[in-house]
Amino acid sequence: MKRKVAIPLLTIICVLLLAILMFESIYAQNLAWGSSGAEVTDLQNRLSRWGYYDGAISGTFGPQTYEAVRFFQRRNGLTVDGVVGPQTRAALGMPTKAAAPTTPVSRGVSRSDDVELLARTIHAESKGEPYEGQVAVGAVILNRVRSSNFPNTIAGVVYQPCAFEPVKRGTINQAPNDSAYKAARDALNGWDPTGGALYFWNPATATSKWIWTRTITLRIGRHVFGI
Repeated sequence: MKRKVAIPLLTIICVLLLAILMFESIYAQNLAWGSSGAEVTDLQNRLSRWGYYDGAISGTFGPQTYEAVRFFQRRNGLTVDGVVGPQTRAALGMPTKAAAPTTPVSRGVSRSDDVELLARTIHAESKGEPYEGQVAVGAVILNRVRSSNFPNTIAGVVYQPCAFEPVKRGTINQAPNDSAYKAARDALNGWDPTGGALYFWNPATATSKWIWTRTITLRIGRHVFGI
């Protein structure tokens, strides 16, 4: 009888230990007030580069970093808790596993982290556009990644302050459709219908006077593309 009771009890203990280890593994990836090290330095550099943080690049997560993270989260439709968890990491373009850096592919981006974000942006910006126009939107983002005038990651480009309306409106967080995923992969595989464009806009809705100073190179659907 004692043996029969001991076996289920041992199983329960093993399951609990496994759950604790998994929780610690996930939690260890979070950055919060009091964290320090190279990842915090990376975080501060990214937030500073995009205009969210103006403090010292100290590698220590203190009050200024906390407020900068909250500002970033608030502006980008994320849970505003001041903690850099999985969703905020993805939005910042930070690797989800600090100890396992990924090898960048062509254009300086990582497929494993970027297909989802690129597809979400394509979906939010060009849902209902011709398929070529959807790929073109993705290509513009990747062209910016390659340009020295823009951040060098897809997340950096997408979440650059005031760069894309869907980020401001929160529609960037909507689930992409199959067409957007396919367009993202085609763009990452090198298809650029724009021939190197860095900008796109809808002439019927654009309110920025500055955008009209760009040279238009082609039109696909409702969008024009330019440099």
